[in-house]
This record gives sequence, structure tokens and C-alpha cells, in this order.
Amino acid sequence: MKVLAIDIGGTHVKVLATGQKETRKFDSGATLTPRRMVSGVKRLTKDWKYDVVSIGYPGPVLHGRPVSEPRNLGSGWVRFDFKAAFGCPVKLINDAAMQALGDYTKGRMLFLGLGTGLGSTMIVDGIVEPMELGHLPFRKATYEDYVGLRGLKKHRKKKWRRYVAEVIGEMVAALEPEEVVLGGGNAKLLTKLPPHCQVADNANAFVGGFRLWEDERPRQALRRRALSAVRKKSARGPHLATQRVEQNTKESAA
Repeated sequence: MKVLAIDIGGTHVKVLATGQKETRKFDSGATLTPRRMVSGVKRLTKDWKYDVVSIGYPGPVLHGRPVSEPRNLGSGWVRFDFKAAFGCPVKLINDAAMQALGDYTKGRMLFLGLGTGLGSTMIVDGIVEPMELGHLPFRKATYEDYVGLRGLKKHRKKKWRRYVAEVIGEMVAALEPEEVVLGGGNAKLLTKLPPHCQVADNANAFVGGFRLWEDERPRQALRRRALSAVRKKSARGPHLATQRVEQNTKESAA
């Protein structure tokens, strides 16, 4: 199964598919609607083949759908039918959660994305919990106002770095992770990292997008083998037998 992973950011939309070696991207910004995003992705990937799509969405996602409109993009995302637009199965996940999933190895990991805003996700023993910590109060505004792109432009690098260290310290004290992974386009501007922190490769967002579909592969293989065996062995009533196997494989995969 070939996966197309899409990482939607406040400044760029980046894509990578299974078997491809280089990412492709185009500008996003305040005028980017979901329809324009899909059109842009299809133009960039017209020579790629894929069976399913993973989308890292810059906002909260519940049950595979956006809960609210993104702060730094256009409108229309919440009600948009991504499966119909791409013509194949689609999984949506918060963008910080998608990169966190790509960076995760074990234990308790806190991911913070220093980009246009502040993305945040906690993974504990493999359980992914996307969070919206960037919008919580901090000093005279929010965490995002100080360590996101607005904060970087307003306070300049030296003071911005101090705020990043302060924010990480507060979150580590509250959440007690075993390690902190920093991503996003501005993480590379940090010259000194707090204890137990590391800067991740932003390309790991695509690893997370691919991992979203990994548990589907054994389920699909199980279902194909079972259906094939039924069709070969059933001389009579193949339709009924097939229905029974489909039900059994669904129950065992659940």
C-alpha cells in the first residue's frame, strides 16, 4: 500500500509518497482553502502513485475530522470531504501529532513544534495525545504569542530563545516527559538546548504519516488470504461463505 503524506503548515504545504526520496512543497498562507490545498497537492503529485492519504492538519482533530478552522489558513476545512476530493481513503491527524508519531521510539515523549504557531503532542507508551498547549495563557498573552513566529519577529532571536527555554521548562515540570523532541521550522534557530531535549528532523512528519496506515496492512493481508481461501474451497454458496469470513476478519482485527 502506497501512502501520500501531506504536512499542512502556516507557510507551506509539503508532500511525500511511499517510495519517493524528495519532498515537494507549495506556499500556503491565509488564503489557502481545503479545495486549493487538494488542487495544489494533485498538481505536485500527478506523476506519483498512491492508494491512501495522510494529512497533518494545523488544528485539533477529533474522530478523523477537523474540529475548528485553522488560525493561519483560509476557511472551509471543518465540513470539507477530503475522501471525496482525493478519491481514496484519507486519515487526518493534528500536524504536531503526525510529526510526534514519526519521532517516537518509547516511553513518555513531549513533542513541541516551533513553527508559525506552537504545536504540541504527548505520547505515552505508544498512546498519542494531541494537545493545544500553544493557546494557554503565558505572561501577557499565550505560549504561541511568545514562541511562535509572531514572538520570534517581535522579540528577535536572543529573547525568543529565552522564552522558548522558559516555556519548555514549564511544560516539562507539568507533564514530566522522559524526553522532549523539538520540531518545526524555527527549532533550528536554537543554539543551546535544555536538558533531555533534542531537535528532530522535520521530515519525520512524513514517517508519522506513513505509520498511520501500518496497522492496516496486516488486517488487509489477513482479509485477502481468508477471502482467497474461501473462494478456492467453496464450491457452493461462495457469497454466504465470503460474508462470514469478512465478518470474522473484521472482528479479529477490531
